[in-house]
Amino acid sequence: MSDPNTGNLTPHAYAASHPPLPDGPKMSTVETLTSIFFEPGRTFDSLRAHPRFLAAAAITAVLTCVFTFVFFQRAGYENVMRAAIENSPRGDRMTHEQKEQAIGFYVNPAVKAAFYLSPLIGVLMVYAAGSALYLLGVMLMGRSITYFQALSVWAYSSFAPNLLTILVSFILLFLKSKEELETMQPGRSLARANLGILVDPKATPVLAAVLGSFDIFTFYGLFLAALGLRQVARLSSGAAWGIVLGLWLVGIIFKVALAAVTGTVI
Repeated sequence: MSDPNTGNLTPHAYAASHPPLPDGPKMSTVETLTSIFFEPGRTFDSLRAHPRFLAAAAITAVLTCVFTFVFFQRAGYENVMRAAIENSPRGDRMTHEQKEQAIGFYVNPAVKAAFYLSPLIGVLMVYAAGSALYLLGVMLMGRSITYFQALSVWAYSSFAPNLLTILVSFILLFLKSKEELETMQPGRSLARANLGILVDPKATPVLAAVLGSFDIFTFYGLFLAALGLRQVARLSSGAAWGIVLGLWLVGIIFKVALAAVTGTVI
């Protein structure tokens, strides 16, 4: 309320109407990108006060597009598409003419360009949707967070595992033979550090979808996301892990449902 003598806001009323700005260490973009690996807690403290996401998102998108380009160049775009059609659940029921027609569709210049650029579109969509889900999760926990803060948590918690996955995939790309690469699913990481390697995804797609979700890189990202939400939104550890694990379980359900309907494991 205002002071009756001066008409000015009392200190208490001013503090209530002007909440303090989030505080945290100020870090450069380069420092933020490197510290997420070694000092993730300090990094998220900085992102709480100075949310940023462009650098992490841009690096992830560009490296993913570069990997996709190199993969198709090394394995052969048409060879990969032909193998994908042959190994698809419908492949055994397709005639030779139907397969050639499908291959003709995928080698169309417009469709080919879309495949090369699909990682960029995918990164943008995942970042936008994931950040919105983090924002909703924090609100359901009774806390507040801005969309850009949620976006910074998503961008940097996924940046570290994505970068490691891409680097390992690049190494494997040049260790595997061309014949092995041709049978790889387009757009799928070569760094499979999960239990999905124990089963044949074509024979048991649902089981492969479940086991593939128990991935070392995924768990690293879950840890960073829970830490980020705890630091940025000032959540308890249990609440932060509840949001992260809840979204992870929803993702598993989606993968299992897709595998059951289409026989495709993502």
